[in-house]
Amino acid sequence: MPLKVDDRAPDFQLSSTSGEVVQLNDFKGKPLILFFYPKDFTPGCTKEVCEFRDAFAVFRELDIQVLGVSRDSIASHLKFKDKYSLPFELLSDADASVAAAYKATIPVLNMSKRVTYLLDSEHKIKAVYENMFGAEKHIKQMIAKVK
Repeated sequence: MPLKVDDRAPDFQLSSTSGEVVQLNDFKGKPLILFFYPKDFTPGCTKEVCEFRDAFAVFRELDIQVLGVSRDSIASHLKFKDKYSLPFELLSDADASVAAAYKATIPVLNMSKRVTYLLDSEHKIKAVYENMFGAEKHIKQMIAKVK
């Protein structure tokens, strides 16, 4: 079960495709979409990140940052980001500690679930969507929540 609406989002520090270490507090005062996904270059995850890419203008107009998180390395993320021209940063959660804090892990498989969170400017959860097999639904749900 993912975190719930009105829960405070756990802080984190993760390496980013920007070359920087990213913290939740870096986005203080700004809303944020934080989406967890299982693995770079897999069909469902590729579809999901490309849907976020294609809808990115909607989030940018509303000044909402978008961050993708998986256990993949920064090297893998950089290739993934480059191949699909992703306009947002990908974060490496190599030990799955952040996914665990956000209740976005599949324990037996030790991999991330497909969970998307919309955080408000105070980093309280305003919307959450979990669906392992409906990658495109994550974007539709988040757009519906921000409009």
